[in-house]
Amino acid sequence: MSNTLTQSIRVRTESFFVPERSKQKEHVYYFGYRIRITNEGAEPAQLISRHWIITDALGQVEEVRGPGVVGEQPRLEPGETFEYTSACPLHTRYGTMRGTYRMVRDDGTAFHADVGPFDLIMPATSN
Repeated sequence: MSNTLTQSIRVRTESFFVPERSKQKEHVYYFGYRIRITNEGAEPAQLISRHWIITDALGQVEEVRGPGVVGEQPRLEPGETFEYTSACPLHTRYGTMRGTYRMVRDDGTAFHADVGPFDLIMPATSN
């Protein structure tokens, strides 16, 4: 889990192992993550794009960039929250994710809201 605040945009994360999508004999481990983005400021802001840095237990790094999240570019009014769930595969039982969201305010001011590092861990009981 992580909880970061950047220019009044709070990003909370929670991750979980997805055994039904994983193929452990093939070394494919799926991890889901829930993201909660809250505008704690006084001005609206829109999420334009994402940049993820995913690192597996062997130190292999994959970067993922793209527009919005889960097909959306949510605009958050002051006090509003946007939540979504997504997933990523790893070739190891452990990894980490971190990243940024490119945000734009109504006046055109752009900034990156940090997504703090969070762990992707296969529980010991998921043989």
